[in-house]
Amino acid sequence: MEGLTIGLGHNYTHIHKTHPQVPTIPTVAQGSNQDPPFYLSQKLVSAPPGLERRKEQLQCEINGKEAISALSRAKTKLCRQQIVEVYCKHKDRALMPDKVPRYCPIEGKASVNVQWEEDSSDAAPAGPVRIAFVLVIHGRALRQFQRLFKAIYHTSHYYYIHVDKRSSYLHKEVLFLASQYPNVRVTPWRMATIWGGASLLTMYLRSMEDLLHMPEWSWDFFINLSAADYPIRTSEQLVAFLSKHRNMNFIKSHGRDNARFIRKQGLDRLFYECDTHMWRLGDRTIPEGIVVDGGSDWFLLNRPFVNYVVNSQDELVSSMKLFYAYTLLPAESFFHTVLENSPHCESMVDNNLRLTNWNRKLGCKCQYKHIVDWCGCSPNDFKPSDLPRFQQVSRPTFFARKFEASVSQEIINLLDSFLFGAYAPGTPGLQAYWENIYEQETDGLASLSDATISHYHAFTRMGLSRAAGLLQGHPSDKSCRYMAMGHPVSVHLYFLSDQFQGYLIHHMATNQGSAQLESLETWVTPRDPFTLAHTPHQTNRLQHLQVGTDWDPKERLFRNWGGLLGPEDEPVAMQRWSRSQSNLTATIVWIDPTNVIAATYDILVDAAAEFTHYRPPLSPPLRPGVWTLKVLHHWSPLGQTSFIVAPLEFHQQQPIQQGENSSRLHGGPSRNSYMEQSFHGLNPVLRLPVSLGTVEEAEANASLTGAPLRRWVDQLLESRWSAADVCSIGPSTCPIMRRCHLTAWSSVSPDPKSELIPPRKDGRIR
Repeated sequence: MEGLTIGLGHNYTHIHKTHPQVPTIPTVAQGSNQDPPFYLSQKLVSAPPGLERRKEQLQCEINGKEAISALSRAKTKLCRQQIVEVYCKHKDRALMPDKVPRYCPIEGKASVNVQWEEDSSDAAPAGPVRIAFVLVIHGRALRQFQRLFKAIYHTSHYYYIHVDKRSSYLHKEVLFLASQYPNVRVTPWRMATIWGGASLLTMYLRSMEDLLHMPEWSWDFFINLSAADYPIRTSEQLVAFLSKHRNMNFIKSHGRDNARFIRKQGLDRLFYECDTHMWRLGDRTIPEGIVVDGGSDWFLLNRPFVNYVVNSQDELVSSMKLFYAYTLLPAESFFHTVLENSPHCESMVDNNLRLTNWNRKLGCKCQYKHIVDWCGCSPNDFKPSDLPRFQQVSRPTFFARKFEASVSQEIINLLDSFLFGAYAPGTPGLQAYWENIYEQETDGLASLSDATISHYHAFTRMGLSRAAGLLQGHPSDKSCRYMAMGHPVSVHLYFLSDQFQGYLIHHMATNQGSAQLESLETWVTPRDPFTLAHTPHQTNRLQHLQVGTDWDPKERLFRNWGGLLGPEDEPVAMQRWSRSQSNLTATIVWIDPTNVIAATYDILVDAAAEFTHYRPPLSPPLRPGVWTLKVLHHWSPLGQTSFIVAPLEFHQQQPIQQGENSSRLHGGPSRNSYMEQSFHGLNPVLRLPVSLGTVEEAEANASLTGAPLRRWVDQLLESRWSAADVCSIGPSTCPIMRRCHLTAWSSVSPDPKSELIPPRKDGRIR
């Protein structure tokens, strides 16, 4: 029997195709060593790093499997031209040097062993060092970043912030933050860096160059941090430590056999970044004469070495900048290699003063294959159970990563209290966390999918219905009745005690009593429809069942919070299990709103498995309505859940006006078949009758537009979501409407733990 094995953490889920076969999806042919040669002839449009513009035509026989694959997948003409240029110049042995000089005065690897000192104190030493913090941030976790900033801020240090070019909302907020503090600046340039990309090294080198050209910033050490970092010692302790070792450079090496590191890291492969992707183009050799090293791309470097890396014209630095322009994960090796082979080699301390939460079985899932032609790893988020690890480190350690407040804010709260003392009892918002996921001003409506827009508008209407119900018994009073106006202004995720509480929709509405436009915020919260089988099964290990998109196998959660699904989405089914002494075979059945069995497959759940997940290749569009997912063992039920595939109120960001668009989007897949084979023979086994009335109702709903379509959307979503509350951000003529800043849940309610204040007399803000 053919099986598909899917890795899930340290567990493995075997999807056995005992039921009708899952159709195979043809892949793009990527060539082989026996393929006929691939010829390209074109002019260089934009020269990659280290390549001079060529006026003459470049013609090159491209017969490498990896280069041909890259060319077949690159999206833009410019990127394809650059790939050809890099490949051909490498083939001509003209891309990088074959030999590089080593300037380290000693043989072998020099590494100073620096330990904790028993008499270490927090007292400021004479002539304490000053630190340039380079904060490299992206995404939308503004409040978590503000907590990090509060924890590390001091008037004696400097803060240079790079916000990813794609994070416009965060950039706007950080610009305001920087305007409040004279020792904080935001890079006037922005880059769209990617995991493993050459752009990350370029960003660091450019930041270093900027810092060296700021004469008013007299700093001694360069430290890079992300918003996922947090200190585990105070800034005073860090300054005292670095002041005793001001001539050292703190950088973590891989600690493995060097040949194995080169192979695992892909340093012997040629890479090139374009189209926001790192393309693998073939093999290469490491230059002779030097020792290649690498490890973590988080480091603390002293100013003399930073100046050497940026400004030196010697052959080592210039050659390494060229070599690492075509290297995967260059920031994890460039500084190590230059330091170890340079005149500064004896200043190397094999410790970057960080604690990283590595869980290779969960973090090494090739989760970056969509942006890099390589399998990489990423650390896991810390949880409250990890707190003792911060206090038990034997080597000097001042920072830890990764933290993510949407996964666990409690660990940040515990660490913050350990470092700075607990907030006063009764301080509001301590267990709450808010994260912006949409802002009309910076993101624009085009950043949202049609399914997401449709959900947000339905949530807005739920809030207005709740507001209208505030004055029950007064049907003629319109002071709390509203008409929705425009699209949502902003949307936040809301968490309480590390549990997702729903969405907060900031929207505008016209008060029908006063005809005034008011600014409101609605809180909608989901209900979990999961149920276990009524008759307990002795071998029932099933603990939970959920359907969604954007499954994160590392943190084992859905990033599409609440599972907002539309007809064009590709849902994933996740099962959580208890451990057992033996394996379990479970059958998963997907049932659409008209009782059509869309898919069914078996999963072999290992005895030690905690999570399994799988995305069946369902043909779109999915029929809108209430879907059912059943989990069976030998055809006996273990549990089930339901999920909503919401109809689209909008198509290409515009309200659906024509029936043919609605019918095409909401009529289900072609021939009512989600896969190549039909599963209708299982309907009697599962006791799923197909009702003609249900089918006719679904077909009628599929052609709805305007107000009837909105009512259908609302009816479906109200079966899973409810408006928990609504409040006014500005003035309101509704006499019993609560003001948002007086609530505990609103995105504008008090949140002292992340609010920034002017520095105190001691130079700190936390």
